[in-house]
Amino acid sequence: MVRLLWFISDNARACLIAGLVAGLALPRLSATMEPWLPQMVAGLLTITALRIGHRAAIGALADLRWGLGSVVALQMALPLALLGLSWLFGIAGSPAAMAMVLATAAPAISGAPNLALLLGQDAGRMMQILVLGTAAFPLTVLPVMALMPELGDPTLVVASALKLLGVITVSTTVGFGLREILFRHPTEGQIKTLDGLSVLAFSAIVIGLMAALNPALRNDPGAVALWALLAFAISYLAQWITFKGLRASRLAHVTGPLAIGAGNRNIALFLVALPQEVLAPLMVFVGCWQLPMYLTPILLRWLYRPAP
Repeated sequence: MVRLLWFISDNARACLIAGLVAGLALPRLSATMEPWLPQMVAGLLTITALRIGHRAAIGALADLRWGLGSVVALQMALPLALLGLSWLFGIAGSPAAMAMVLATAAPAISGAPNLALLLGQDAGRMMQILVLGTAAFPLTVLPVMALMPELGDPTLVVASALKLLGVITVSTTVGFGLREILFRHPTEGQIKTLDGLSVLAFSAIVIGLMAALNPALRNDPGAVALWALLAFAISYLAQWITFKGLRASRLAHVTGPLAIGAGNRNIALFLVALPQEVLAPLMVFVGCWQLPMYLTPILLRWLYRPAP
């Protein structure tokens, strides 16, 4: 089993692609796994916290200052700017505009620390951004909801965010505790084993996430292609602009984690909170949104590669 996890760790990017392919090629398996996504996310967070350890994830007060400022910029200023542009161009009520606003208003995905590990970035800093972003989300989303009344009752979105924050807190606490008990001073081989376990869990989750995309891909592949193009544009432009814009700033030491968080957002938060009539036109986009995120370690590896 350990050697299998080492193999997975050595072939992490291939495992992510295998998860995407399995989610698209095996619709029955995808549908079976979909109801278990909350439990799988909790398990992934626990494994990731076990891999990182609390010492790498706990920051100083200085981290809190730049972290909160970054969260406000990415989760409130950016979606409000996009909403303003959509009004300017007369497309504010379109599904595409709503997709852009919701995707950028959400906090980083729960698997963001895994992406950081795969890209050679600071996963501890990424965990800080994930926790701060999720904790601040009930506040940062309110102006967006106020300017988009068609989204429905904002208290439902806030409740969903608080629930996710609770899951993150419990899961990471369990993971940090297990790290102290089982791997206080892990060997190189143990770290590699945990890396493999983390990649395996991250790859399995995407199978369930593909459940919404399968029917649309069979019924209207052209529409899926357009939504996928929009998803890639939002995710990769956000990462590229953030990385290039901060690389020479005072935040250069956290440029990688901030860029990952900017382009890999947990839009699924809105699935359990917004009215069905609002979400119906966006469900294909939600499925397509997984594609750029899971392909980030493959397609954007050049962006995050350390400068020579």
